[in-house]
Amino acid sequence: MKRPYNFSAGPATMPEAVLQQAAAEMLDWHGSGMGVMEMSHRGKEFISIYEQTEADLRELLAVPANFRILFMQGGALAENAIIPLNLARGGAADFVVTGSWGQKSYQEAGKFCNARLAASTKSNGFTTLPDPASWQLGADSAYVHICSNETIHGVEFHQLPDLKALGCNAPLVVDFSSNVASRPVDWSRVGLAFGGAQKNLGPAGLTLVIVRDDLLGHAVPQCPSAFDYKLVAEAGSMYNTPPTYAIYMAGLVFQWLKAQGGVAAIEAANIAKAQSFYDYLDGSQLYENRVAKDCRSRMNIPFFLRDESRNDAFLAGAKAAGLLQLKGHKSVGGMRTSLYNAMPIEGVQALVAYMQEFERTQA
Repeated sequence: MKRPYNFSAGPATMPEAVLQQAAAEMLDWHGSGMGVMEMSHRGKEFISIYEQTEADLRELLAVPANFRILFMQGGALAENAIIPLNLARGGAADFVVTGSWGQKSYQEAGKFCNARLAASTKSNGFTTLPDPASWQLGADSAYVHICSNETIHGVEFHQLPDLKALGCNAPLVVDFSSNVASRPVDWSRVGLAFGGAQKNLGPAGLTLVIVRDDLLGHAVPQCPSAFDYKLVAEAGSMYNTPPTYAIYMAGLVFQWLKAQGGVAAIEAANIAKAQSFYDYLDGSQLYENRVAKDCRSRMNIPFFLRDESRNDAFLAGAKAAGLLQLKGHKSVGGMRTSLYNAMPIEGVQALVAYMQEFERTQA
């Protein structure tokens, strides 16, 4: 049976080959007599899974040796509190707000440090990125936070800011939840990157934190031990029971990514997918994307029907055509298509074909 194309923003579609392998190994992983979710996280079987998963991720993202990879829980939303507990030292941090997730990060961090608004594009509906030269960065900032891809508003940093060139010595903290592993990371500009797994890496429940060594060991005394990056790093992400099955699933995704040719190859595919969809939107009389062209997301593309009275008919027809989860986030309305790594070009082609037919019949 042909599976529908799932354009959900997260939890999101996963590679079919990964799901098939997980299904085959559900009751017995490699002759161990156990499924992965039944294993002790300290047993040799799971340790082998964990070590391979970490090694594959380090290779895929070209993570330097002076960064630690942590597998944690709580999602990116929890990291908005955990990061200031580890990095702010009771001081100040600067936030560049370019969408809903940047706004949430700014507000949550304000409970644990002096969170300052360095720049915001709220006034234009989060449809652009602020020029880094205009950011108001404090000399005492413990870190500068950005969301590299805004899942709801569909804006993306196609180049990470160079804080040193801006005269700022603070580490850059990047929420890369929705574009992780979709493109290379310039680690020379990053102090810490974090994200939930449920968009590009695997199922919900796993949180990835990649943190530079020199940023460990600065947690405030009231930071819970399970969220102290230094303790988690020293324990090899085993300070508490990690999300074992989600780590295993992410590991299968990493193997799949390597089989596709790695991040460079998947980035080329993502560029082609996004460009084909944007090209259609830009030539359409019925649909529109409102994000500035220089910061349009490759991963999450919000769009609107110029006549929104047709929204329900559009969604019903899409579902009947096997095109799922196209409704936009409730905070912004409209539609949204998410083109994560696991979405094949055939899914984009099917969506465009449906939208063309809908436009023709609605004209």
